[in-house]
Amino acid sequence: MPTGVHLRDARNQLFDAAERILRRDGPSALTSRAVTTEADCAKGVLHRHFADFDAFLAELVQTRVDRLEGRTAALRGAAGTGTVDGNVTDALLNLFDPVAVGIVGLVIFRDDLRARLRQNGHGIPILTEAAAMIAAYLTDECELGRIAADADTSALAPALIGAGHLLFADRKTPPPDASAVKTIVNTVLADVLQRRLL
Repeated sequence: MPTGVHLRDARNQLFDAAERILRRDGPSALTSRAVTTEADCAKGVLHRHFADFDAFLAELVQTRVDRLEGRTAALRGAAGTGTVDGNVTDALLNLFDPVAVGIVGLVIFRDDLRARLRQNGHGIPILTEAAAMIAAYLTDECELGRIAADADTSALAPALIGAGHLLFADRKTPPPDASAVKTIVNTVLADVLQRRLL
C-alpha cells in the first residue's frame, strides 16, 4: 500500500472511493480501510482530514444531501409540465441510486453516525430531504390545480418516499423498472389525481 502518494483533492477522492464501495458492495463493506484502499492511499490520509470515520461518513452524507437541492429545483420547475405521476416517478428513479440506498442503510445501521447527523438537524438523511422535495413539488401542483386542492402533501410525500425506498432497498435483486415505480406512484396519488377532475 503506498504511503507517500500525494492526493490532489484528498477529501473528494475519499468520498468518490466511498461511493464506489457503496455502489459495488453496499454499506456493510464501507470501512475506513476499504475507503483508503479504494482511494489507493495510506489509512492515515483519512484521519488527517477527518476527526474519525463517523466524521468522514457525516460529511459524505452531507454531500449527497446537498445534491438534492438541485434536484428539488428541477422537480419544482417541472410543476405544470408533463404528468404529475410521471414527474414523481422520474424523481424517485433518480433519487434511489445504489449510493443513496446504501447511505440510508448506513445511517440506519450506525448509531453514532445517526446521532451526529441528528445534531445537524437531519432525521434519516436523504429520505427526509427527499420527502420535503416531493411535498414541495406536490404543493406546487396543488396550486396549479393538477391534484386535489385539499391534498395532504405532507402525508403523501413520505408515503411515496417510503414505498419507493422499499422497491429499491434489496441489493440482491435488480432495481425496479420505471413501470414498477409508476405503479406505486399512481397507487399513492390515485385519490388526489382523480378528485381534481371532480
